[in-house]
Amino acid sequence: MLSKEQNERLTRVGPGTPMGDLLRRYWHPIAALSQMKERDTLPIKLLGEELVLYRDLSGTYGLLEAKCPHRFMSLVYGIPEKCGIRCPYHGWAFDETGQCVDQPYETAEDPDARFKDKVTTQAYEVAILGGMVFGYLGPKPAPVLPPWDLFVMDDAVREVGFAVVPCNWLQIMENSLDPVHVEWLHQYMRNYVLRKLGKPEKQREPSRHEKIGFDVFEYGLLKRRILEGQTEADEDWATGHPVVFPNYLKSGSVATPAFQIRVPMDDENTAYWWYRCYTPTSGITYEEQAPEDIPYFTAPVPQLDGSGLPHWDILDNNSGQDIVAWITQGAITDRTRETLGRSDKGILMYRKMLEEALRDIEAGRDPLNVMRGTNVARIDLPVEANKLKSSGNAVTNERTGNTAKYSPVLKKHDKQTAAAE
Repeated sequence: MLSKEQNERLTRVGPGTPMGDLLRRYWHPIAALSQMKERDTLPIKLLGEELVLYRDLSGTYGLLEAKCPHRFMSLVYGIPEKCGIRCPYHGWAFDETGQCVDQPYETAEDPDARFKDKVTTQAYEVAILGGMVFGYLGPKPAPVLPPWDLFVMDDAVREVGFAVVPCNWLQIMENSLDPVHVEWLHQYMRNYVLRKLGKPEKQREPSRHEKIGFDVFEYGLLKRRILEGQTEADEDWATGHPVVFPNYLKSGSVATPAFQIRVPMDDENTAYWWYRCYTPTSGITYEEQAPEDIPYFTAPVPQLDGSGLPHWDILDNNSGQDIVAWITQGAITDRTRETLGRSDKGILMYRKMLEEALRDIEAGRDPLNVMRGTNVARIDLPVEANKLKSSGNAVTNERTGNTAKYSPVLKKHDKQTAAAE
């Protein structure tokens, strides 16, 4: 268990907190490009800060403090200009650096006025990769946005999913270091939910874990599993399943690899991103996508209904099962009362890694995965080849994992298949 002080140190993410300072060293996804096709601004909450993402008429993206520094109207209602965004209240305009570039009345009264040159608002750097918009809130110079494989791979059909999960980011990340929950939450409970939905024929025999293990690797932690009937010589045990420090999980299969990215909005809410690629072996026909056309969807967050019963139809898939496990721990898990066992060794290793990274920034060093220089090439990460005896084919497999139930790519495939029959 952790002391109250230790738990606070690892969970609080606002400005000036230890974990907030650490997480500000990294680029975080804040939007899908496709979200911005029909809009000019998007409200963003990131690491306890209220921000606005905008795109001006030249196509430049900016990320600014949400409220205009003049009289504090929200820039969500801002009007894009050729260079920057204009507050509709009094017309003050700001560019992507946060510099005020126009104050219409002040200039009308005094054409030589230079007051605007003294006015700035908080601005953060923006980058675009793989159809995603990323923001960086940390000290300058900003590091390289890591070219993780799924963001830059060729010949893949992509989609982006999103949900706001009402709990702290850490209990979500710790779930990724817990292989054993798969056989119970995603198999035993799944069977129970299917019975509740009147679909007992879709139940399956759970795959039991006989051994789990974890290794530190170049970019984080690899979690491994041996299931009944497997040995340490099997490919799954050798290949591993990566948690990319500090807040990525690479999941899925060789055919349909995916990132699950957990971005703290504040202490008690997490922006959850699913970034999935369908490779040629997935059974999905390849169609070239412009980055701004990558499909975006939202996943439902399970809650109790008005009579206190679960919505069972949201709990028949891995994502719903995971989310209900996380949010029922409370807004921030009270780790002063936890009782850890042998299956929690990966969680302890991850917490140790977080503490090491905190010590790095306290000592003025870059923490793990903060990359600098101009020669950072594509970074290929491992993925489990045959998780839980599944072939990984997106078309033929039962769609219960990683929000596949809500996948626009799979829905399009199903519609095309039905039309061809």
